[in-house]
Amino acid sequence: MKNDFKIDRRRLLKWSGTAGATLVIGGIALPNFGITSALAADLGEGDVGVLNYAYALEQLEAAYYTMVIDNPYEGITEDETAILTDLRDHEVTHRDFLKDALGDNAIPALEVDFSAVDFTSRDSVLTTARTFEDLGVGAYNGAGKLIENGDYLLAAGKIVSVEARHAAAIRDLLNPNSVAFAGPDVVDENGLDVAYAPADVLPKAAPFITTDVTANSLV
Repeated sequence: MKNDFKIDRRRLLKWSGTAGATLVIGGIALPNFGITSALAADLGEGDVGVLNYAYALEQLEAAYYTMVIDNPYEGITEDETAILTDLRDHEVTHRDFLKDALGDNAIPALEVDFSAVDFTSRDSVLTTARTFEDLGVGAYNGAGKLIENGDYLLAAGKIVSVEARHAAAIRDLLNPNSVAFAGPDVVDENGLDVAYAPADVLPKAAPFITTDVTANSLV
């Protein structure tokens, strides 16, 4: 497995962009965003920016698990296939839910790059899955304070709870019958899960996304 996920300058998500116009969702006017080019997307600001931020991460996860199921690793069991299929279906549902909520204001479909993953290797596939799930949970936790619409916050809370179940399931596959369903790397001494700011999450996701994404309004 390749563990050296170095950030390529070409793939690093850039911190620049513009915002403009407005979008009405559920009767609430929200700021819109500007697309810088056909192969670039700006997440925007306010609730639209947060929704696009979540949408980008769900696109990444949905694409990953689709690849996993379409290219099963050597020795994959029926139980593992069932679990990973469930994860794929959940992520696709999350992705489509966010896309529908954003409507015409959703960022474009992102181009992904999973060349660092050996899809024939169980360890490579599951370790990468753990990285994505832990990152996703921390991202939702960190973005919660940026959400103004209570309905969106409720939806995000429901999604992050499912992502946390995914993270625990993947850890159990990696370490069967272990008590380490959530280690100190994701849960602190107070029993609280980690919360990552977008500025921490996006560079970690960048090696897997070839589309340039701007996120200057999310801090």
